[in-house]
Amino acid sequence: MPVRPVFRIPEKVLKLAAEPVGERPDQALGADLVDTMLASPACVGLAAPQIGISRRAFALDVSYHPKTTVTHGLVVMFDPVILDSTGREVAREGCMSVPDLTANVARAARIVVQGRGLGGDVQVIATEGFEARAFQHEIDHLDGLLILDRVASLEADVFARKTYR
Repeated sequence: MPVRPVFRIPEKVLKLAAEPVGERPDQALGADLVDTMLASPACVGLAAPQIGISRRAFALDVSYHPKTTVTHGLVVMFDPVILDSTGREVAREGCMSVPDLTANVARAARIVVQGRGLGGDVQVIATEGFEARAFQHEIDHLDGLLILDRVASLEADVFARKTYR
């Protein structure tokens, strides 16, 4: 499947609540999300609105990130819902749709999320730490929220992304 361009702010699709996919997952969309995520350096997740498609779907894989303590490997999920969340942690996040900034974002430390996999099977995943943060970040995209919508203070919690040569 093709690697798609990643939409950036101020694209309108990033601020819309995405439409449900339903019981029959869109396998082509799932494949495009995975291919685009894997082709993007340092990317651990990508939601359908980020490739211009207002549908409730994302791909995620935190396996190779240094902050990962728990991982379920590559996850493609349609119509996800957070069933439970506990704890609270503030940490720095980046986003491919907000490429020049990072932000301190408060998220639940542990979550249980349910959605459908590529084959239409219902998945229930309990996770914590960095992977839980990544799930919440991608679900925010499906609700039309970006990291800038989650900061306590635009002045104190948003930073220019560091570039390395």
